[in-house]
Amino acid sequence: MKATINWTGNASFKANSGSGHTVQLDGPPDHGGRDLGPRPMEMVLMGLGGCSSFDVMSILQKSRQQVTDCRAELEAQRADTVPAVFTAIHLHFVVTGHQLKENLVKRAVSLSAEKYCSASIMLEQAGVQITHSFEIHEG
Repeated sequence: MKATINWTGNASFKANSGSGHTVQLDGPPDHGGRDLGPRPMEMVLMGLGGCSSFDVMSILQKSRQQVTDCRAELEAQRADTVPAVFTAIHLHFVVTGHQLKENLVKRAVSLSAEKYCSASIMLEQAGVQITHSFEIHEG
């Protein structure tokens, strides 16, 4: 896996993935940015959410659950000192579908957290406390 980050002026960077996708990163105005894109640490948090969501949906689809929507809401705390690393992250999944089985949703969230989500496991090994919860909606 590869990526290239190019400075585009001030506190702004263009991130290019090895798979050919581009994301604009930028800092806040008080740090010289123009607020044109997410902050790098926000990208780490979004990457974790995407990784875990991918797992949860894959597991639920293999379990033949009729999911119509899946949203991961993440909230992170960071250290007050430099480096301002993540200290705790909570992932809350809101899964909507038809006659979803609670035990299968719980299993999907647990398997992602404990076995499949590389981002989650990597961050936990670095000392980040990661917790998970979920709710199910009919629809």
